[in-house]
Amino acid sequence: MFELHFDIDKLISQLTYNAKDPLLFNSGFFLFFFCIFLLGYQFLYKRKLTRVVYFTLFSLYFFYKACGFYFGFILLSAVVDFNLSNWIYTAKTKGRKNAILIFSIAINLGLLFYFKYTDFFIEIINDLKLGNIKPLNLILPIGISFYTFENLSYTIDVYRGKFKPVSSFLDYCFFLSFFPKLVMGPIVRASDFIPQIRKDIHITKEDIAKGLYLILGGLFKKVVISDYIYVNYVQYIFDDPARHSGIECLLGVYGYAMVIYCDFSGYSDMAIGMARWMGFTINENFDSPYQSSSITEFWRRWHMSLSSWLKDYLYISLGGNRVGKFRQYLNLMITMILGGLWHGAHFNFIVWGLMHGLALAFDKMRMSIKFLNPKSTIFKVVGVIITFHFVCFCWIFFKASSFQDAQTILVQIFTNFNGSAWKPMLNAYGIVFVVMLFGYIIHFFPKSYESLSVNVLSKVTLVGRIAIMLIFIWIIIQVKQADQVMPIYLQF
Repeated sequence: MFELHFDIDKLISQLTYNAKDPLLFNSGFFLFFFCIFLLGYQFLYKRKLTRVVYFTLFSLYFFYKACGFYFGFILLSAVVDFNLSNWIYTAKTKGRKNAILIFSIAINLGLLFYFKYTDFFIEIINDLKLGNIKPLNLILPIGISFYTFENLSYTIDVYRGKFKPVSSFLDYCFFLSFFPKLVMGPIVRASDFIPQIRKDIHITKEDIAKGLYLILGGLFKKVVISDYIYVNYVQYIFDDPARHSGIECLLGVYGYAMVIYCDFSGYSDMAIGMARWMGFTINENFDSPYQSSSITEFWRRWHMSLSSWLKDYLYISLGGNRVGKFRQYLNLMITMILGGLWHGAHFNFIVWGLMHGLALAFDKMRMSIKFLNPKSTIFKVVGVIITFHFVCFCWIFFKASSFQDAQTILVQIFTNFNGSAWKPMLNAYGIVFVVMLFGYIIHFFPKSYESLSVNVLSKVTLVGRIAIMLIFIWIIIQVKQADQVMPIYLQF
């Protein structure tokens, strides 16, 4: 009886939320969760209503396992924006439409602001001696930044007449809670996703092959490359940069550039791949961003769902490039500063956004001058090198825990480089640097390699694909860090 009671307790603890072990794509429990989901999905996906109900319930459970009872916020926001969007659509006057839209924006941003920025502004008030308010120490609900932006894009598109709101609350809840993209994006537009909900699903060999490639590739980027480099090198550098020489700090910055790319793009790839296995298409979120030859190109390749959202709903709303050159440059800077603030309530993020805004404004100015915009291969190569190092320079402020730490890293690089330290570094961190170099090499592979890999996988039998996946998972388990490394964008 004791054994039975113990096993039941263990099962219950596995099935309930654990703040120290949330359900994420790189957690052990997720493999069990996903296999159970797929097993049931095989029997249900052709029955549209049943499929939607089944998927929505699994998505809400996934969200509960990821963030506990905060999953109630996604239900609350779904109820609010489903009704407000329909009221906007049926409103008879422009004034009524405007009022409902403003209310929707206020509700969504108000909830986000409360959890994400309240303590930040309390700290500012206290620092300026304008008050002595005790911080609330609020916990940021996982995924709130992503599904808030999806809600906003939905109601704004309905307001602009670009999209007819859905009549079924279940469909809207399915769109908002779709678990592959729920926790860390990509940010999915309703106009792209909702038409897929009730369509007939036909999952082809190409879908299976593409999904397998993205899932395994994303898992490899996250667990093998990002986690290994971060745990074994990068975190030491950024935790106490003053203890490390300039060359160590510089390689730490290069390492972090690979860490954040592989961490976030790996998670996005897994989300897109899982969606393909279920018959849904989610747009690409990263396109080899470090191959960019200008900062404008970088933002067309990096976190594409966020950059396009900022462009369509913030930059264009501010006037975009329709209001003269000076206002265009100002709009770019405002957009990027707010984009930086979206990442977190910290002055470092504001500085990071400001630097990218200034760089985008300068790049727009440069492109308007013909002789500064040549098309030669040499110029492109030089552009890639300059853009990459500018992005790395900005990553210092993005990652550093304080402005002082960011300054320390720069001081070490420029005044205490100590190039002779490379030999002991190789002895101590040789494997880390090999993994880092490997990450950069595969990042610069031509796009055709992906198509070739997918084509090969599409010709492999089902048994062969299962074997590949099992072997790959076994390898991942062997190299996985002992403690789960939380995804970087989970905090945003």
